[in-house]
Amino acid sequence: MTDTPTPQFDRHMLEALVCPVTHAALHYDAERQELVSKTAGLAFPIHAGIPVMLIDEARQIKAD
Repeated sequence: MTDTPTPQFDRHMLEALVCPVTHAALHYDAERQELVSKTAGLAFPIHAGIPVMLIDEARQIKAD
């Protein structure tokens, strides 16, 4: 069994994507493979290089 590399997220996509809740800019967290909306307090997962922008799939984050 060979390990297939995980597709990388295209950072240029950030120019087109916004938070579905607040319409604010998103920040890419490469370590967790998430797009973070600090305004909404949500982190949207990235699976196989594709961002999942569904509110029900987002992880709630604590405000700093």
